[in-house]
Parts: sequence; structure tokens; C-alpha cells
Amino acid sequence: MPVSVNLSTQQWLQPDIEQQVIAALESNQLLPHWLELEITESLLMRDTDKMIETIRRLRASGIRFIVDDFGIGYSSLSYLKRFPIDQIKIDQSLIRDIPNDSDDMAIAAAIIQMAKSLGLSVVAEGVETPEQLRFLSEQGCHMAQGYYFSSPQPAESCDKFLSGSFPAVGIEPHSP
Repeated sequence: MPVSVNLSTQQWLQPDIEQQVIAALESNQLLPHWLELEITESLLMRDTDKMIETIRRLRASGIRFIVDDFGIGYSSLSYLKRFPIDQIKIDQSLIRDIPNDSDDMAIAAAIIQMAKSLGLSVVAEGVETPEQLRFLSEQGCHMAQGYYFSSPQPAESCDKFLSGSFPAVGIEPHSP
């Protein structure tokens, strides 16, 4: 199972971020393809060319990249296609009022379709109701996370969760 790590702006802007990531992989005996680094939309806008090169080098080792909190940042869509990323996570503020807010529904659907057309997988953050999950599934969203599935758990619960002792609910592919 992959391990996702949110990187803060301060961490990402460290001059030796690549070496720190590789050292963390080695010290934890984790293969690069099991690591997902989450960065925010606004972080992508800082020193774009350097950011792209750093992501490319780390990604070449097998590390996956996720844009977290997508839909609330300031980046233009033309920038998104330039970045070698694997996945976007739709910010919970765009999921919260589904199915009661037609604007949020339209934005979420558009993000899902855009991401899919760019070959990116999509995660919806903050899913709390079966209606939200149903809508996202119908739109072709790949994954979802939120209180509908589980509340935050202490680290000691991870073994129990990963062993399947917690109920699992996923998004099934939607057939036309």
C-alpha cells in the first residue's frame, strides 16, 4: 500500500529536498514506487521550471506526485499539463455541498473530466454522505476519502485498518 506524505512549502523549498526524500526512503526501507508526495496547487506556482525538474527527477525514481486541495489554488490549467503529476485531490470545499449545490457539482464534474483527459487519477476529499459518493462515482471519480469511510484514526489503529477489520467502501467504476 502506498504511503502519502504531505510536503509543506517550507519542506519543499529546502535546497536538498531530493536528497532528504531519498534518505527517508532508505532509512525506512521503502521502495520509491510506494511513496506518494502531496503538494498544493499554490506550491506549483513557485519557481515553476525548478519545480518541474525536481518533480521529474524524483518521479523518474518511481515516486508518484499528487496535487492536493485542487480547485482552490491560483494556478492556471495550462500550468497543470506541464507538471509531471499522477493524481489530483479535489478539495473538500468543492465536495461538501454536493448534491445541494449545482455549482459545486458542475465544478467537481469538470475537474474529474479534465483530469481523466490528462491521464490523471482523481481523489475526492471530504466525502461524508452516500449521495456525494454516488455523484462522484457517476462522474467517474477514481477514489474518495472522508468521514463516510472512517474518522481519523490513531497510528496504533493502522494495522487493524490495513488488515481489513475496518469496513471498506470504494468507488466502483461507473458504466455508461
